[in-house]
Amino acid sequence: MSSNVYSYGIHRNISAGELFFYIALDKTREELGLDDLGAAAAILLGQNDVPVAGKLAGSVAGTSVVSMAARKFLPFKVAIRLPTIVKAGAGGLRISMTRSLGAFVGRSIPLVGTVMLGCDAFLIMRNTIFAYNRMAKPEDRVL
Repeated sequence: MSSNVYSYGIHRNISAGELFFYIALDKTREELGLDDLGAAAAILLGQNDVPVAGKLAGSVAGTSVVSMAARKFLPFKVAIRLPTIVKAGAGGLRISMTRSLGAFVGRSIPLVGTVMLGCDAFLIMRNTIFAYNRMAKPEDRVL
């Protein structure tokens, strides 16, 4: 790391690492909004934390609030079997096929929320690196 000092906003005489940190905070603030709240809600509502009786042996325990609502409001059967993720974690993915449109939608909503938050994280980092590299001296630039 070099001994270069920078100024950013109200911060004076900061190191290159501190400059990167303050730019990252600003880019995070700019990026996060109401759609991120929706994405977080989709992930939380998609957690299998509602106990359900009568499940077969080997099936994932519980169901989610969003899955129960989707099954209630979309009680339709489709002609083809649709793939859905029923469990994801350190042990890998568990995929189940369903003909229920409600089950498909209910199991897909948390995935959509995860993708949205992942896109936000990518955009925040990309914008942070671009802004930092525009401000930093050549020996302090990243990537």
